Parts: sequence; C-alpha cells; structure tokens
Amino acid sequence: MEHQKHLPDVNFTSLVEFFLLGFSDIPHLHMFLFGIFFFAYVIILMGNGMIILVTRVDKALQTPMYFFLANFSFLEICYVSITIPKMLMNLWTQKRNISLFECATQMCFFLILGGTECLLLAVMAYDRYVAICNPLHYPLVMNHRVCIQLVAGSWITGIPIQIGQTYETFSLPFCGSNQINHFFCDIPPIFKLACGDTFVNEMSLYILVVLFITVPFLLILGSYSKVISTILKLPSATSRAKAFSTCSSHLMVVALFFGSGIITYFQPKSKHFSGRDRFLSLFYTIVVPMFNPMIYTLRNKDVMVALRKLLP
Repeated sequence: MEHQKHLPDVNFTSLVEFFLLGFSDIPHLHMFLFGIFFFAYVIILMGNGMIILVTRVDKALQTPMYFFLANFSFLEICYVSITIPKMLMNLWTQKRNISLFECATQMCFFLILGGTECLLLAVMAYDRYVAICNPLHYPLVMNHRVCIQLVAGSWITGIPIQIGQTYETFSLPFCGSNQINHFFCDIPPIFKLACGDTFVNEMSLYILVVLFITVPFLLILGSYSKVISTILKLPSATSRAKAFSTCSSHLMVVALFFGSGIITYFQPKSKHFSGRDRFLSLFYTIVVPMFNPMIYTLRNKDVMVALRKLLP
C-alpha cells in the first residue's frame, strides 16, 4: 500500500506516528468527498454560529432552554473541529500521517467533547421535564445559577476520566502496522493495532460507555416518559401539539447521536468492521452536528422569528 510502513516489534516508546487511512480505499472519490465534507463543515459552523448569535441577541430567547441550546451549538462547533479539518487536509494532500502525540490529543478532546455532548443532551431533557411536568416551579428550579452549574458540570465531569482513558489506550504496546483504518483517532481502530490482550482496556471502554452514553440515554428516556405522559393529559389538542413541538427536535438529535454511538462503542473488538464503523462515525461526527441547527431552527417558531428580526 502507498503509505505502508513496516515496524516490526514496535512498542509504545518507539512508535512515533500513525497513518489515518480514512477513505483511501475509494481514491476516485477523494475530491468529491472533500467537497461534501467541506460543505458540511461550513454549514455546521454557520448554522450553529447563527443559533449562538440569535440566542444571545434576541431577548425573547433569554430562557434556560435556549441557554442550553446555545451551549450545545458551541459544543458542536468544537466537537467537529477536532476531526473534520484533519480529515479534509488528508483528503486534499493524501499525506495521512499523524504523530502519536497528535493522535492522542485528538482522541482525548474527542472523548471529552463527546462525553460532554451526552451529558448536555441529558441536561436539555431534564429542562424539558421541569418545564412541562412542573411549570409553576420552573423559574425557581431552573434559575440562572442552576443552569450555569449544569452546563459547567457537563463540561468538567468527564475531563479526568477521558484523559485517563486516553492514557490507558496509548499505553498499550503496538506492533506491526501503524495504519489506522479510520478517518480520525478513535478507540476501536486503535485497539486493533495493539499487541496482546486488550480485554482490560475493552472493559474500561464499556464502563466509559455506560457512564457517558448509557446512563444519560436512560435519564433522557426517563425524562421523556414523564413528559409524554404529562402531555397526553393536557386538555386541548393545541396545548399538546405545542408541548410536543418543543421536545421533538431534541428527541431527533438524541436518536441520531446516541443510536450511532451505542452501536459503535458497545461492540467487542472482533465485531468492528472498518466500513461500517466509518459510516456510523460519520453520523455522530458530521451528520448530527450538521442537522442540529436545521432541526432546531426549522422546527422552532421562536428561533425562526428571531432569525427574521436579525436578517434584513
């Protein structure tokens, strides 16, 4: 292969770089993929940036729900900027090499931001639960201080755990090929390059998945089971439709993000297939961040009104 680099009996101390194969198996589509991913990245930056702007400028959107949405949009911009620029550069230059330090740094930030996204989605579900199930107590429960604490907790909670997971992953001995069959440094394809038994590392990854994907997902399901039960008891069809509309956008994002994430990370190493893993990864690294602003603007009358005020 073009960038094959044989490193017999390589260990952690002597390995200095990897090669991200990415989409090297379809070379005739590289420029097409570059255009698609570049366009998606621009949409993500502009769309999420617009949400941040309108929620800051329009006084009607100075509520906890839009405070969380603005933070979520900022998180999405950071999240995609960890992977997409490097992928675009690799598609354009065909170099594909990434140093061990760069790879570890990319993985660490990807895990931190991915965990933050899971927790923040759970916080947003809790916000909807309080707003719909306890509307009279909503201003008291979701005051500005609590909102800041919930967002800060979502950002900070996973940092030491994800740093530890990254260190543990890159402490594995590597041998043979240094080619990562993926478009970014993710845990499953790194495990495939490791020598010896990775059982302990896989168990550690499953614990991580339970803490940052399964638990938030179950909390979201619990919140929305209560929300839907409350909505169905509302007297008028108009009230029910309005309540559902405030939740449906969030539920769509949750289904896309958590669905692809659970399938990817709950598989044992032997069950991972590069093509399928890359496809699933595109969902939570590009598709969800790209559709997030579309889902939250096109399906939200308040945001659309604010956009019309802002745009000439």
